[in-house]
Amino acid sequence: MPMNAVYRNPGDLAAVIPVFPLPGALLLPRGQMPLNIFEPRYVAMIDDALRGGHRLIGMIQPDDAHPGPESKPNLYKIGCVGRITQIAETGDGRYLLQLTGVARFRVEEELSVSTPYRQCRVSYAPFIDDFTARKGEDDVDRAGLLRALSDFLKANDLKADWEGIENAPNEALVNALAMMSPYGTAEKQALLEAPDLKTRAEILIAATDIEHAKKTSDGETPLQ
Repeated sequence: MPMNAVYRNPGDLAAVIPVFPLPGALLLPRGQMPLNIFEPRYVAMIDDALRGGHRLIGMIQPDDAHPGPESKPNLYKIGCVGRITQIAETGDGRYLLQLTGVARFRVEEELSVSTPYRQCRVSYAPFIDDFTARKGEDDVDRAGLLRALSDFLKANDLKADWEGIENAPNEALVNALAMMSPYGTAEKQALLEAPDLKTRAEILIAATDIEHAKKTSDGETPLQ
């Protein structure tokens, strides 16, 4: 696999991938996720992904509603595969890396493996649109999204590069905000499983409005 791989369809991706269960971690296509890898089993996972040449890691959340055994929690059926696009060694056995999202996947089967990390056979076919950059951007309620973001920043006394936000394409804006959002596992999973960019933006706006309403109903002065 070349260093700068291009994935045009599901056939360009491995059908069996290592998976990294991480609560609250949301990776989306073309989004970028920094990771600090220190557990020996996941260090081994990174070593194998690099050695094998595919450099693919499947990010997936444990299913809180159906937790299963603590040593091997049940997983949601939908995750997102990312490619290791940056990596650095720390000198103390850790890896600092960046995953760039490629496409979502559905878990078809978890395999019985000898590796210390989990591996799954997956299908990307249900998410064929993920391979087309900026698909559905024109349908996004950009004004509503920016309004919700502005309310959220003000309510939490946060600063942001507003000029950069206003100049960002809709896909990059929606997915970056979804990945950075402070919401819980269920909300993050809903954002991941949204059928299209428009729906993901609507979920993000609704979740932000709910959080804003909670703050104002707790006795805080409503934002003007």
